[in-house]
Amino acid sequence: MYYFIVNKISGNGKGRKVWKKIEKLLQEKQIHYLVRFTERPKHAVEIVKEISSETGLTVVAVGGDGTIHDVANGLIDSNIPLGIIPAGSGNDLARALQIPMNYQKALERILIGEQRKMDVGRIGNEYCITVTGIGFDGKVAEENSSSKYKKWLNTFRLGNLSYGLSFLHVLFQYRPVNVQLKVDEKNFSFLNVWFIAIANTPSYGGGIKICPEACYDDGLFDICIVHDLSKWELLRTFPKAFVGKHVLHPGVTMIRGKQVDVASDWPVIVQGDGELLAKTPIQVTIERDALRII
Repeated sequence: MYYFIVNKISGNGKGRKVWKKIEKLLQEKQIHYLVRFTERPKHAVEIVKEISSETGLTVVAVGGDGTIHDVANGLIDSNIPLGIIPAGSGNDLARALQIPMNYQKALERILIGEQRKMDVGRIGNEYCITVTGIGFDGKVAEENSSSKYKKWLNTFRLGNLSYGLSFLHVLFQYRPVNVQLKVDEKNFSFLNVWFIAIANTPSYGGGIKICPEACYDDGLFDICIVHDLSKWELLRTFPKAFVGKHVLHPGVTMIRGKQVDVASDWPVIVQGDGELLAKTPIQVTIERDALRII
């Protein structure tokens, strides 16, 4: 049984349009399915919890990374596989998993049914599937989630540009912070930290390759710390992140590890999969093979 969870407003209405096309295909193929539509934040988690005791299910999320975040949080450590049909503005998880952006090809892949397991990051009782961003990064996610220009750009299928606009908007207001970092058993101190990205997959923000070597099934986080840069230097370096070349800058430090503890001189915002999760201090741990992907 295929159980579709659809966010109709993802991608400024793209979710609704994509679902209509998927539904037609399912009916043509005479495939038995059920569908539920999300009505509020975290509703997808509630839906998954309701059905998680059923057997023989494949849950399919139709939406963006935020929708997948919620669905996945309900499926962690279950035997229910997750299928993904991208319908958001960023679709970074689909990109990392090499899931086609075309809805028809994505559905065909789900119907083939080949499964694999992926790691996830854990922050308290919440799970992050792609990248956990701390500091400036979290503030940009907060700005981006509420911005009017994101909706406008989604209308013209340019939603991945909204992160860049949010970046610029936050840049001239944000103050870097001193950070104490513990990765596994090793301690680090960084001054004037703009942000820390703890990555399970390479990209976020619609294709920004913040940790280009990150791999979702290697049991490790790739951690990017951006520090000791002026605002203008950060602005000059930022475009290089779209191709992963920012890692060559001396103000960018890359570390790998299984557990990351972050403390800062004052609390800063933490986002995961574009969703606002917490403030520092936090601990992020890798959970091996916690999610089944189809």
